[in-house]
Amino acid sequence: MAEQFTFTQAAVGKLPLPGKGRVYYRDGKMPGLVVCVSTTGCKTFQVVRWMDGRAARLKIGRFPQVTVEAARKIAQSMAGDLARGQNPADQRREARAETLFGNLFSIYLEHHSKVHKRTWQEDQNRYNQFLKPWAARKLSSIRRGDVAALHARVGRNNGPYAANRLLALISTLFSYAGGMGFDGPNPCHKVKRFEEIERERFMDGAEIKRFFAALQNEQTPQLWRDFFELALLTGARRMNLMTMRWEDLNLERGVWCIPAEQFKNKKPMTVVLPATAVTILERRKVENEALQEEKRRPWVFPGRRHGNHITDATKPWRQLLKLAKIDGLRLHDLRRTLASWMVAGGVSLPIIGKTLGHRDQSTTAIYARLNLDPVRVAVEGATAAILHAGGQVEQALPELVDVGPDDDADQGEK
Repeated sequence: MAEQFTFTQAAVGKLPLPGKGRVYYRDGKMPGLVVCVSTTGCKTFQVVRWMDGRAARLKIGRFPQVTVEAARKIAQSMAGDLARGQNPADQRREARAETLFGNLFSIYLEHHSKVHKRTWQEDQNRYNQFLKPWAARKLSSIRRGDVAALHARVGRNNGPYAANRLLALISTLFSYAGGMGFDGPNPCHKVKRFEEIERERFMDGAEIKRFFAALQNEQTPQLWRDFFELALLTGARRMNLMTMRWEDLNLERGVWCIPAEQFKNKKPMTVVLPATAVTILERRKVENEALQEEKRRPWVFPGRRHGNHITDATKPWRQLLKLAKIDGLRLHDLRRTLASWMVAGGVSLPIIGKTLGHRDQSTTAIYARLNLDPVRVAVEGATAAILHAGGQVEQALPELVDVGPDDDADQGEK
């Protein structure tokens, strides 16, 4: 029987070579995961499972190209495939026969991303936007220089965040290919990520005026007008809003219940809908129900393809910012905008965290820094009072700074 211990990078790296043949070790953390050590020093991760009444060994990949943590994830994925009646060995033969990058992505998307990731559509969008030119290339032809050049170009044209997320996707694809039998190196190894500076971008009063004016512009389609306004009014995450379903809404109570499967922690979230948001949704619901039954959609924001929801807001978002003459604003910054104006209104951080669906209080703490006007008001008011009490100045206390939406912005919101 194979010896068992909890795998770590250091422990697997120190495993002794056998005098002859092969020696197997079982992982104490992931059932079915083993590492095979040969006399040549080759260490290969495998999954041992009962299939068709007998024990079968399914190769994951070689150590250290495949790390212990990656091997556990792949082993868990294989176990899930077997439970669903899918044979990873068949998938591996398919991947070996189809060694083109485009084929690898298709296999990864269908058998892993769609199964395990609620944000699988983001993988699809990144592939379509940046990786399609590699579709006909063999995996072995993609080198570190290719990845580094693409990473630099995307960073220059689309920003460091987009470049780093793309680099992570490519690395994941090659790790997945290793689990399916590809023996080549991961070309993302030693490609340096861009430094990501924590953003504190949000819209001030002047930008919000232009934002709503752009929403009302005839060049902004009604669907995207509603989508972007709801994104601001609810502070919802982009993918949650894109996948909003009528069955999850209770417009009479003004609440939106986001299902647990849309979150990593598998816990549902209830979003309070302000009156303006309810008005937008009621209109969209009437429009949807006015359609013939076979044309009605379960999604609040249906896509062009029947039965699907919208998946990419890049182009309409850029058009909106162009109309509004706003620079450097991301769609995610609408969440920050709502949070910053809540801070300015004196709302406590726990309430803001509850509004945005933050489980960790430290995640919400950043919003305390987004708007310094309330701090300035407090400091100037206190110092003026101190100086006045000390007889140093004879003047009235400073007027409060207007840090909330003004009348014009409210009219635009309506």
